This record gives sequence, structure tokens and C-alpha cells, in this order.
Amino acid sequence: MTPETDTTAAPAAARIPGPFSALGLSIMALTILVDQLSKWIADAYLVYQQGIAVLPVLALYRINNTGIAFSLGNSADSLVLIVLTAIVTGVVFWVWRGSTEGGRTAATGFALIAGGAIGNLIDRIWHGHVIDFLYLHWNERGFFVFNLADVALTLGPILLAWVYLLQPGKKG
Repeated sequence: MTPETDTTAAPAAARIPGPFSALGLSIMALTILVDQLSKWIADAYLVYQQGIAVLPVLALYRINNTGIAFSLGNSADSLVLIVLTAIVTGVVFWVWRGSTEGGRTAATGFALIAGGAIGNLIDRIWHGHVIDFLYLHWNERGFFVFNLADVALTLGPILLAWVYLLQPGKKG
């Protein structure tokens, strides 16, 4: 198969900004920096498991999350979660590098996912748990405690869904 007949390879110009582009690196770095700084502040200044109301539905409430995102699956094996997070992050990079549609919006989505995953991975490796400090609730009903990496891990897929599912034919 010659390059002229290979329809699977997209021209370099058609590819979206990749993980090592200025856009990809800056969004990932900013996500990791803001996440780690916010966790450091929460760890240094919030009393463990004592809430501070911020909004009617949001409080500052620091916990150590040994589970997965949003305090789900607590007491999971830290090494297993480290390995799984590293594998998932690698898959995100692999899919991102091969993506040819979606433009800067898709690249931003991939970068938020990667940055959020790396932010939580740093916590797991450094502390053995993830520092969560944002508590979403409605009156007395609590939903979950999360951090800014989890926010990035939520916004990234929303952007990708927007580009790939909700805007068919308009990818770029």
C-alpha cells in the first residue's frame, strides 16, 4: 500500500493538536498545577472532615479518598488504582494522538482528562490516597466529595461528547 492509496492515515495538517502540542501541554500542565495547588491548600488549611459552607449546595470538606473518583469504591488497593490510572491515561494519550477530528475543542477535552488523571495519580503515588475537599450536597442529602482533578475528568468527556456525539458533521 502506498501513501497515496492508504486511506487510514490522516494528513498531519488534519490532526487535532496532540498531547505534546502547545495547547495540549499547557492545558494539562495548568490542570495539574491548579489541582495540586488547591489540594495543598485544602490539606494545609482545612480541618479534616469538618465542613465549611460555601454555597447552599457546596461546602469545603477535606477527606482522604482511597477509592476512585468522587469517593466511590473506598478502601480500594492503592497499587491497583495507580496501575489502572496509568493504563487509562496511556489509552487516552493513544486515542488522542490518533484523533483527526474535533479540533481544539477535542484536544482540550483530551487534555483535561489527562491532566485530571495525572493530578489524582500524583496524589496516589505521593500520599497513598487522593485529597478531596469539595462536598456537593442538597440540604442534608450528601452526594459526593471531589477535587478539581475530578472536575477536569468530568469536563473533558463532556467536551468530547459535545464534539463527537452532539455535533455530527461539524468536527473541528
